[in-house]
Amino acid sequence: PMPGVVASVVASAGQAVKEGDMLLTIEAMKMETGIHADRAAVVKALYVQPGSQIDAKDLLVELE
Repeated sequence: PMPGVVASVVASAGQAVKEGDMLLTIEAMKMETGIHADRAAVVKALYVQPGSQIDAKDLLVELE
């Protein structure tokens, strides 16, 4: 967990996702990390967009 930048957003609000589906990628210290769904759900909200600066523990995606 470190500050970074959102590189890409793959999911969209209202989209059904399965466990392991890619939601977004972040870049921190020249390394890219994928954020994946931890369970089957529907994306309720996305709180970031590509280029957004993020900090550790920021809320990025809400699943329902």
